[in-house]
Amino acid sequence: MFFITKSYILTTMVVNNIKSNLMNIGFTEYEAKTYVSLLMENPATAYEIAKRSAIPTSKIYEVLAKLSERGAVFEVDDKDKRRYLPLPPDELLAVHRSKIDSTLSELHDELKSISSISGLSFLRTISQYDLLIDKAKRMINEAKKTVLLSLWPSELHQLRPAINSALNRNIDIAIVHFGQAENPIGQMYCHPIETTLSAEHGGQILSVVTDSREVLFAKIQADGNAEGVHSSNQGFVTISECFIRHDIYIMKIVQRFGIKLKDTFGDDFSLLRNVFKDEQL
Repeated sequence: MFFITKSYILTTMVVNNIKSNLMNIGFTEYEAKTYVSLLMENPATAYEIAKRSAIPTSKIYEVLAKLSERGAVFEVDDKDKRRYLPLPPDELLAVHRSKIDSTLSELHDELKSISSISGLSFLRTISQYDLLIDKAKRMINEAKKTVLLSLWPSELHQLRPAINSALNRNIDIAIVHFGQAENPIGQMYCHPIETTLSAEHGGQILSVVTDSREVLFAKIQADGNAEGVHSSNQGFVTISECFIRHDIYIMKIVQRFGIKLKDTFGDDFSLLRNVFKDEQL
C-alpha cells in the first residue's frame, strides 16, 4: 500500500512552485521540468531525464539543446554515454539577474529617450493590493528629500525595509501610524482612535507622498479588496500632503494635551470630529 506522507506533499508543492517561477523568468514548461529533474538527480542521460520529468523522448534533446544555449545545463562524457549536469542554482540566478539588469537598464534609457510624457500630470487607478504595496515601495526607494506616510500595521510591516533604506539615505520621513507600533521607525506619530476611524472610513487608508511631487492614496478593506490612486497632479499631491500634515499637527496636540481634549470632546474625540457642530462636554 502506498502512503502519501506530509513531506512528500511539501516536496511536491516546492518543486511545482520552482517550476512555475522558472517559467516566470522565461523557461518553457519542458525546460523548467528538465532543469528541476536534473537538479534533483545528476548527472543523467537524456532518456533518464525524459523518464523522470514526463517529457516525450522525441522532445528531450531539443529541450536540452536550448538549455545548453542558455548555459543552464552542460554535457559531460561518462563511459561513452552523454550525460548532463545542471548549472548550480546560484550561478543560474546570477547569470539571469545580470542579463535582466542589463536589459532593464538599456530599456530604461531607450524608453526615456523616446518618451514625450515626462511632464504630464496624471491620475492612475490601482485596484490590486500587491500592486499598491509595490508602488509604495518604489516611491519610497526613489524619494530624494522627503516621505510622508499614513498607514496601518500591516502596511508598515511590508514597507519597513524601504523606509529603513530611505532613512539610511538621510531622507526626512514622517509617519502617521494607526495604533501603537511595536518597533517605531523614523519620526512616527501614533493615532489613538484607529478602531473608530476604520469603521468611519469603511477600511484602512494608505497614503504616501514623496518629495511633494507624487502621491499614492488608497482605501484597503477588511476583505483585502483595495482601490487606490497614483498621481503627480499637484493639486492632488498638495491635498494629500496637507491631509497627513494636519494629522501630525493633531497628534502633537493630543500627545501634550490629551487629557484636556478627552475631558472636552469625549474619549474618542467624537465631538471634535463632528464638523457640523461646535460642541463640548
